[in-house]
Amino acid sequence: MTVHTPTSATPYGTLPPASPMPQRSPVSLPRLAQMRAAGEKITMLTAYDATFAAMADAAGVECILVGDSLGMVCQGLHSTVGVSLDDMRYHTACVARGLHRAQATAWLIADLPYGSYQASREQALHSASALMQAGAHMVKLEGGGWTAPTVQFLTERGIPVCAHLGLTPQTVHALGGYRVQGRDDVAAALLRRQARELQDAGASMLVLEMVPAGLAAELTQTLTQCHTIGIGAGNGTAGQVLVLHDMLGVNLGKTPKFVRNFMQEAGSVQAAMQAYVRCVKDGSFPDNQLHAW
Repeated sequence: MTVHTPTSATPYGTLPPASPMPQRSPVSLPRLAQMRAAGEKITMLTAYDATFAAMADAAGVECILVGDSLGMVCQGLHSTVGVSLDDMRYHTACVARGLHRAQATAWLIADLPYGSYQASREQALHSASALMQAGAHMVKLEGGGWTAPTVQFLTERGIPVCAHLGLTPQTVHALGGYRVQGRDDVAAALLRRQARELQDAGASMLVLEMVPAGLAAELTQTLTQCHTIGIGAGNGTAGQVLVLHDMLGVNLGKTPKFVRNFMQEAGSVQAAMQAYVRCVKDGSFPDNQLHAW
C-alpha cells in the first residue's frame, strides 16, 4: 500500500511523495503460504525505525524484520550480543507505529535478543510477549536442538515463531567467527535434523544464514510447513532477507560478498527497495555463483 507522504518544502529542497505501488492485502501466515505454493518468492528486509519500515512496505516488501543487527548498524556494537530486550521492544514499537501510520500491510517480525530466551521457556514467553505487545506479529530466535521445546512452548500459546539456523550471530564466538555452516556431511546432517525438529515444533519460518546453496535448497524442498528465508544461502530458498543498511551500501564494517548494493543504480532509497523486491521476485538476486561454498 502506498505511503502518502505530502510534498513539503525543507531547507534542502522539496521532498517528493513516494512512488505509488499497487495495493495489496495484509500479509499473514496464510498469505505467505499461498505465495510459496504459487512459487512467488517472499521478500524480507530489516528496519529499525518508523520511516524506513513504512518505505519498505510501500516498496512491496512482505516481511519487516526488527533485527538485533540494530546493535551493529544503529548502536555501533561489534556484535548483536549487547542488544537488550528493552532495545528490541523500543525499536519494534517504533517500526509498528510507522507501519500503522502508513496503513501498511507488512508482516512484522522481531528478534528475541541474546539472553532473553535461553534460561527457560517461561523467560522466552515473557520476552516474546513484550515484543508482541510492542507490535510484532512474530518473534525470531536462533539455534537448533535445545530451542525446539521453546518454539513449541511459544507456538502452543499463540505466538508465531521464526527460527534461525546456520550462522547464528548471537553465538558467533562459539562458531569461531562469521563462517559458512553445514559444509561437511556431519554438519549438514545436524542442520537437517535441527530444521525438521523446528518445523515439527511449530516454527512457521526459518532463516538460513551462510549455508551452502545446495543444502538450503534441499531443506526448502523438505520443509513443507516452514518457509525458508535465505541470507547468503543461494536462491533456492522460499524467500530472501538482507540487512537494510547492507543493501543500501551504508555500514560500518565489511560488506558480506553475498550482498548487492541496490542503491548504486537506484537513485533513491525507495527505488533501491523496489529493485530489491523485483530482483528477489524474478530470481536475479541472489546469484548462486556467489554461494557455491
